Amino acid sequence: MRSYHHLFRTPEFTPLFLSSAANVAAQTVAGLALGTLVYRATESPLLSAVSMFGPQLAQVLGATVLLSGADRLPPRATMTGISLAFAAGTALMALPGLPLTALFAVVLLQGLIASLGGGVRWGLLNEILAPGTGTGTGTGTGTGTGTGTGTGTGTELDGQEAKGGYLLGRSVFNMMSGLLQITGYAVGGVLVAVLSPRAALLLSAALYVTAAVVLRVGLTPRPPRAQGRPSAARTWRTNAGLWSSRPRRHLYLALWIPNGLIVGCESLYVSYAPEAAGTLFACAAFGMLVGDVTVGRLVPPALRPRLGVPLLLLLAAPYLLFALGPDLPLAAAAVTVASVGFGASLVQQERLMALVPDQLAGHALGLHSAGMLTLQGLSAALAGTLAQLTSPATAMTVMAAASLAVTASLVASSRRHAPDGGLLPARQNA
Repeated sequence: MRSYHHLFRTPEFTPLFLSSAANVAAQTVAGLALGTLVYRATESPLLSAVSMFGPQLAQVLGATVLLSGADRLPPRATMTGISLAFAAGTALMALPGLPLTALFAVVLLQGLIASLGGGVRWGLLNEILAPGTGTGTGTGTGTGTGTGTGTGTGTELDGQEAKGGYLLGRSVFNMMSGLLQITGYAVGGVLVAVLSPRAALLLSAALYVTAAVVLRVGLTPRPPRAQGRPSAARTWRTNAGLWSSRPRRHLYLALWIPNGLIVGCESLYVSYAPEAAGTLFACAAFGMLVGDVTVGRLVPPALRPRLGVPLLLLLAAPYLLFALGPDLPLAAAAVTVASVGFGASLVQQERLMALVPDQLAGHALGLHSAGMLTLQGLSAALAGTLAQLTSPATAMTVMAAASLAVTASLVASSRRHAPDGGLLPARQNA
């Protein structure tokens, strides 16, 4: 089994990691700044939630039009261009006097661009950690398989360990995301309070530029993983092929809906506790960090598949406490415990990678990312609407109950289609 030490000795893992860190920091600071800016201007929980999570709403369009490019475009150039586009858009939103309609147009355009970025990034991560790309110890050469990435030193991993390599690598990215969200929301809260939301947006734009530089300098040019030109028709055909398998359908739904509904709860932190939203966001990030460390590193591989459903239940159940309108300490504790449940996505992604051909890894992971973010954006809009009609606490309770109901429905469907319903531990591969 690979260790964290081996991951950072793998060529190109570190620059990919550092560029992603800069992107996460930028997104975190910009999200809090934008949500605060819109809430101050409108006093609307709905518009505040949509401004923070609006880019996700455009993911569904990208997933149906652009996603074939995840495996058919050169990774370095594509990711560099995406980071620069985000830098320009974030700087534009910092302009004083920018109308709200123009601001939301930029937000949605960023979401459309981001729908391609997830597939390219995670497909490249899977390629970097594939057999023959590890650095290991000792001498000799090993020829890369599947993706044709050339040779690498050290011992090769077998197929099962390669899948574990992706999960371990993705867990490191998730942990980094959690740590940077904790820091980013704290720093962003200070910047918003001491300076202004627009100053925080300009800092985010600079971080996106930093990410682009790291990608351009640190990654080597790689050919696309799949042949052919990206097109909307090819995207539709591949999406249909991925969706045609019942186990994969169950996994995608489990990755998208329960998670998205809980992010709808998170979108109401600003309206629930306007002066302490950064604290709640930081607690959520800390809980996610704990879940990712536990699933990615501490849980034995044989036990990991059994944790998917319990973690999905944990993700939603603590938010039912918001029916009581808890004060900040209890709310922060509930958010922290619930966010441990985000580790469920690692379990489900590992299973998904076992059901997808290597040449479609980027597209499959991009579909997961785009669908998840789309549901998060829709859930933020739904939660904001409910909060507008009732209260933020009531809306968070309703969203949590819906997440539990969806998880229960998916479990029942998987049981009916045993032995390989996708969501539950399978006794045989699809």
